[in-house]
Amino acid sequence: MKIGIYQNHPEFGQVEKNLQQALMDLDNVDADLMVLPEFFNTGYQFISRQEAAGLAEGIPSGKTCKALMDLARSKEMFLVFGLAEREKGKIYNSAAVIGPEGFIGRYRKSHLFAEEKYFFDPGDTGFRVFDLGDVRIGIMICFDWWFPESARSLALLGADIICHPANLVLPGCQKAMVTRSLENGVFSATANRIGTESRGGKRALLFTGKSQILDNRGEVLTRLKGDRPGISVVDINPKDSRDKSITNQNDRFKDRRPELYRELFKKSKKFLI
Repeated sequence: MKIGIYQNHPEFGQVEKNLQQALMDLDNVDADLMVLPEFFNTGYQFISRQEAAGLAEGIPSGKTCKALMDLARSKEMFLVFGLAEREKGKIYNSAAVIGPEGFIGRYRKSHLFAEEKYFFDPGDTGFRVFDLGDVRIGIMICFDWWFPESARSLALLGADIICHPANLVLPGCQKAMVTRSLENGVFSATANRIGTESRGGKRALLFTGKSQILDNRGEVLTRLKGDRPGISVVDINPKDSRDKSITNQNDRFKDRRPELYRELFKKSKKFLI
């Protein structure tokens, strides 16, 4: 199958403009699965919860999901994209999964980063894997990368590909995802953004770009530039991720020792309390 990443530079708050640009850019893409950045349609640096609520949309009832569902239908393509979600008085940093037949599911960010804690509610979906037919995908959003449990949970749930919408400002993610793919034997597609944002007198944020797709051995299949928008598509066989062998004698999952990890969890929980 062909999987791709979309890297953009959204203008904060200009949802219609950012959405139309993405639709235009993706209309010429030949891919089975495309991953878009976190908050690709709104920009990132919110200054209040009220502002975040005003830019949040329903999933899948909002205009962003509806527009991308139309694109997915016409292109016979699956899409994973990040956006602010509003539901029942709560606001989430979410990602939606849609395909040729419409809405498939959502994931709400588990590990909120920095000031996101002021504007968004903690994700309540847990880690989920979506079966797209010939491939199973899992989703993490941006700062979830910092926690190895995120990718491991998705891999144990059967993900072939980890789709990773992001707005990265910290260094290290691109290198860390090499390890996440290697240790779990999964493909990963990190779709980041570029540019800077400085709003409400806050420190300017510089987004690192360098969106990338890695294979199930942690090898870089493609990586975009750090300072310009772009799209890249590669061919993969997602079923390669189902071979978890390391050597003839070792397997990523069969060699795990869960009984030891559970004991460690009990001890660490006591320590933290």
